[in-house]
Amino acid sequence: MDTISLSHLNPWGFAALAAAVALVGFSKTAVSGANTVSLAVFAVVLPARASTGVLLPLLIAGDVLAVLTYRRHAHWPTLWGLFPAVAVGVVLGTGFLVWAGDGMVRVSIGAILLLMSAVTVWRRRTAERGRDPEEVVTRGGRVKARSYGALGGFTTMVANAGGPVMSLYLLSAGFRKLGFLGTSAFFYLIVNIAKVPFSVGLGLIDGPSLLLDAALVVFVVPGALLGKWAARRIDQRLFERLVIAATVVGGVQLLVR
Repeated sequence: MDTISLSHLNPWGFAALAAAVALVGFSKTAVSGANTVSLAVFAVVLPARASTGVLLPLLIAGDVLAVLTYRRHAHWPTLWGLFPAVAVGVVLGTGFLVWAGDGMVRVSIGAILLLMSAVTVWRRRTAERGRDPEEVVTRGGRVKARSYGALGGFTTMVANAGGPVMSLYLLSAGFRKLGFLGTSAFFYLIVNIAKVPFSVGLGLIDGPSLLLDAALVVFVVPGALLGKWAARRIDQRLFERLVIAATVVGGVQLLVR
């Protein structure tokens, strides 16, 4: 068994996880991909491999709130184009988790966080503006969707870290804020629910981990409400810089731990 129960946490550890869960809610309704910081916190406080199973139900709770908030703005042609490649990536990620031990998963999460931070910086410098999301259904758009989808599926299965990959893809496809939030909300909800059987089969989700989730899930709500309020007020550029900096620190900490 590879999970951890509530009884194993000290008050400081629980407080850190609660803050990370609130950030999950915030990221789902304000800045998709910001929960890479939450990933780093979970992987430091809990065993790295077990942290992915504990975090998954909490991500789903945030996804539900995001779908309820932005359900009218999803772009379904984009979603249908992504799902087959994402499924391949999830299967590959599951195969990796079958043989990878806690140390390998921890190092992988750290490396993925650093890679995604670099991807996010590159995205902010090179993303094209003013394009039509309908371009994702062209031949070139389908090739792009498969590439990003496979990488996103792998990273989300191994480390729940597919957010920056999908953020890069959606922004480069020309999505505005509401379309971006609505499409990503449905994407993450469907993909994360599909990951549950794999995580259960790997022993990452079980009774003790769900009890820990039950104690933490309440913190998703205030984060999501704050994110909804902040979505049209936040300085996006400053926030992304802070997220990138925090993600780099978390990734380095995991690599040198």
